[in-house]
Amino acid sequence: MTTIQIFDPALCCSTGVCGVDVDQQLVDFSADVEWAKQNGATVERFNLAQQPMAFAESPVVKTFLENSGAEALPVILVDGALMLAGRYPSRDELAHWAGINASASSQLSEQVVELIALGAAIAAGCEPCFKFHYDKARKLGVDNQAMQQAVEIGDMVKQASAKNMLELASRILDKPSTDSTASACCGVSSAEKPAESGGCCR
Repeated sequence: MTTIQIFDPALCCSTGVCGVDVDQQLVDFSADVEWAKQNGATVERFNLAQQPMAFAESPVVKTFLENSGAEALPVILVDGALMLAGRYPSRDELAHWAGINASASSQLSEQVVELIALGAAIAAGCEPCFKFHYDKARKLGVDNQAMQQAVEIGDMVKQASAKNMLELASRILDKPSTDSTASACCGVSSAEKPAESGGCCR
């Protein structure tokens, strides 16, 4: 079975979600790695800050670092052979190296993935996420009309969610507090709860 090894630069963590700023590139790549593993690939990751011996014990990586330096990381080995350096591989590249049938696993195109991410960024109200995925979608050749449609769909999701939450709050706040049939969060009616308990959600 093919083994893919990723030698990361010195990172706080490999997921990209630690610290104040989210590294969207690492977030996306971590998702691709998990996807590859779920489809049967063997993928190993090594962090220079946390696992320096793995770098020293690999002749290929050690020679690469001596010639190019740590700033040239990441390095990707496939069955011990240097396959890529200086950037993280795409999902397509991981699938190719691991022998995964991308179509059989219903993989979406990179353009569609970025359109989904744009809509999700709007729905989540994440400005850095939107800027990142807009730039990536533009580089992939996605036109503004398609991106605008993704934005509108994301906005509809956001507005519908906000409306539903306001309606829920209104129903709860307008409900008389003396209603003995109202269910508590744990499924026990107010009539059944001991008065001294203070509610089962506390």
